[in-house]
Amino acid sequence: MSTATPSTRTLRATLTLLATMMSIIGSLGAPLIGTVAQANRIPLSTAEWILTATLLTGALATPVMGRLADGHLQRKVVLVALGIVLVGLVMSALSSDFTWLLVGRSLQGLGMGLLPVTMTIARSHLAPPVAARTIASLSVTAAIGVGLGYPVTSVIAQYFDYHSAFWFAAVLIGATLVLAAKVLPDTTARAHRDFDLVGAVILTLSLVGLLSLLGEGQVWGWTSPHSLSLGAGGAVLLLVWCLYELRRHDPLVNLRQSKHRAVITADASGFLISVSMYLFMPVVVEYVQVPRSTGFGFGSSIFTSGLLLVPLSIGTFTASRFVPLLVRHFNARVTVPLGALLFAVAAVTFAHDHRSLWEAFVAMGIAGLGGGLTFAAMPGYIVRATPEADTGAALGFYQLLRSIGLSIGSAAAGAILAHFTVAGATLPAQAGFLTALDIAAGLLVFTAVLSYVLLGDTPAGNSSSSTVELMEEGAELGASGLGLPGE
Repeated sequence: MSTATPSTRTLRATLTLLATMMSIIGSLGAPLIGTVAQANRIPLSTAEWILTATLLTGALATPVMGRLADGHLQRKVVLVALGIVLVGLVMSALSSDFTWLLVGRSLQGLGMGLLPVTMTIARSHLAPPVAARTIASLSVTAAIGVGLGYPVTSVIAQYFDYHSAFWFAAVLIGATLVLAAKVLPDTTARAHRDFDLVGAVILTLSLVGLLSLLGEGQVWGWTSPHSLSLGAGGAVLLLVWCLYELRRHDPLVNLRQSKHRAVITADASGFLISVSMYLFMPVVVEYVQVPRSTGFGFGSSIFTSGLLLVPLSIGTFTASRFVPLLVRHFNARVTVPLGALLFAVAAVTFAHDHRSLWEAFVAMGIAGLGGGLTFAAMPGYIVRATPEADTGAALGFYQLLRSIGLSIGSAAAGAILAHFTVAGATLPAQAGFLTALDIAAGLLVFTAVLSYVLLGDTPAGNSSSSTVELMEEGAELGASGLGLPGE
């Protein structure tokens, strides 16, 4: 196994391939929910866990991998994570029941923490101008990869079965693991940093408790002893974790960085928009697959529903290109609010006008435009406000909040659909889908107001050149706003 220093071109190509593969892992979720529900004879809200479980693991893995990427374990983090993802894919491909499928999908979530790691590797081992371009390429690849990955894996699942989609991804990840082992540079000479194991354990227990409540509270009963103990315990542990992290010299997540107004804006907005995204995206994908015999839905194939993600990716990439223009000629303060409002328009439009399938594609495109504006602006704020040594941890915390937001959004969507599912039925009533979309729209409007207030006044045309450069890098970085590893 070679650990020689690779050429710049080879390293860039390998990191780009890693980002592409993580996009494919993310693409194995939403379009398959309906098929998994039918094949395993389970309610749609239960099948939603193949998405939620992956997002939960990603939320837990992101801060850990972000911290490790700031030290001497960059190479090992990538290789170990890819190995675990490969095991998860094989488990899902071989699964004969929903439980094993869910375990496999949970293991695959580790891949969602790799995007910020690849960006940190680029920043550590490439010259600054090349590193900026590489980070840009990684993020664009994440957006385009999702748009291509959904229809590719969907067509495989449609003409074979959903197990075949996991075999396809396993072959790709296996090849990527071999290449990464040969190309990624040796990082053992980098400074060793203490790892906050206690903080990682507390955070894990807290998130598992809170998200399990959100996902299963409808089944257990929201006021049952089980639900109340999980909710209270998770909330207390989260508070303990915050206090513990603030007191540590070298914490898992440097919460002190969040005191900066720009970082607060990025973190809070990223979290809320991510919640909204998974109250919107999988709900629309599932809606179009609902058979017409129910009185709503379009009875679309897995492939057609997978194509819905293409306008989302195109919209995200297109809108992200306009962020530097907004910063230069208007007011940086309006970028996130404008994007959130566009996203809200998409949710409201489809919730109240869904007579034809093409309206779902239009709504996805508008959502992509809104997401592109918001997620393109926020990483630039964070990078500018944090020292280089803590870039991985800072981006890791941002990704952590986004991953938690995606997990909460997915779990909340499942809970809403479960609430509107009659006992013994597998499909919820139409009102369940529309309620989720309306809640998403409300959260997005709130985010627009909150981000405008938090960011403070930035006079038009008064942005420094360094800020604009970071926004240009962020415009590419915004592609990861899909939240799929490229997310």
